[in-house]
Amino acid sequence: MSQLGGQSYQVLLGRKDSRITSKDDANRNLPSPFSDLSTLLSSFQSKGLTLEDLVALSGAHTIGFAKCAIFRNRAYNETNIDPHFAESLRSMCPPTGGDTVLAPLDESENNFDTVYYDGLLQQKGLLHSDQELFKGDRSASDGLVRYYSGNSKTFWADFGASMVKMGNLSPPNGSDVEIRMDCRKVNFN
Repeated sequence: MSQLGGQSYQVLLGRKDSRITSKDDANRNLPSPFSDLSTLLSSFQSKGLTLEDLVALSGAHTIGFAKCAIFRNRAYNETNIDPHFAESLRSMCPPTGGDTVLAPLDESENNFDTVYYDGLLQQKGLLHSDQELFKGDRSASDGLVRYYSGNSKTFWADFGASMVKMGNLSPPNGSDVEIRMDCRKVNFN
């Protein structure tokens, strides 16, 4: 995070990790980019995370890209989107085909900053699930998006705290877990 302009945070040691990885398991536990706010919040709350964690952790979308297949419906069918932004998305993502064409999640895809939140305020969230965080209805999530947009240091601190909180979630009962000697590979037994 700090290498991309953000602030560093202390990662706790001794976290229990699974001994196996599964793309299917990971995808089952990640909220869909098509989810509404209620579904997103329910998913986070089921793991002991809060609305504040949801909005802070979603700020990770200040980095990276999404495929046309994921944002196509938003570009062509949603109404809570800036018309010029929608047109720019449609120019790179045809109504059919081009599923793997990439678009940045925000205008500063290589910087860990608050541009993601600025985009939500302007109805330029690339993913449906992102724009759900800001609807302009003065909700609690709207307030957090506004706050993070203007307060990068608070965003960075809250993001770090939420990452640590998420990293400390207990693995499912019965999981084959270990505390890794090297976080990049399974221990040798």
